[in-house]
Amino acid sequence: MTADRAVRFQPRFQQRQRGFTLLEVLISMVVLTIGLVSLMATIATAVWATQSTQEDMIAKQIATEAMESIFTARDTSQLTWSAIANTGTGGIFVATPMPIYTAGTDGIIGTADDTTTGQPEVLVEPGPDGIVGTADDVKVPLNNYTRTIAIAQAVQAGVPVANLNTITVTVTYYTSHMNVPKTYVLQDFISPYH
Repeated sequence: MTADRAVRFQPRFQQRQRGFTLLEVLISMVVLTIGLVSLMATIATAVWATQSTQEDMIAKQIATEAMESIFTARDTSQLTWSAIANTGTGGIFVATPMPIYTAGTDGIIGTADDTTTGQPEVLVEPGPDGIVGTADDVKVPLNNYTRTIAIAQAVQAGVPVANLNTITVTVTYYTSHMNVPKTYVLQDFISPYH
């Protein structure tokens, strides 16, 4: 073998070590940022939904309380059938939105005497000790809720049904995070028979 024919071993392809380019790093940071912002928005939505759930539950309880009060008054014969109507049609229930008051002297929620003899209703929550009924309880006023009780004769296929009324209790309230009104509607039928 001659020197000019000496075989030199050279790799066919030279392997170059490469790192990330600045452009690749910037693109990956943008993708990561979009993902993190989306995650934060999801968490914020979940927290808001959890907080508004309590207000939704309070509205449901207010409507149910009014409906139960009407049925109890009928079942105990505290009210006559003709009194289970709105004030404009000879009954005792106010048809306009009213603040949430405790029952007045008649003991029935949603009547005209609630605003004169009833007290603004408050929600009592446990205080730092976690026990309801102690001195540290937190009282939350229900100022942002109103209740409407509408009573009308039931209608089937355009024909009024004798001895059957529809009761619609509507609770309107504002959530603590948004100034948009929300409503909860509870509807049931009532007859003079118990």
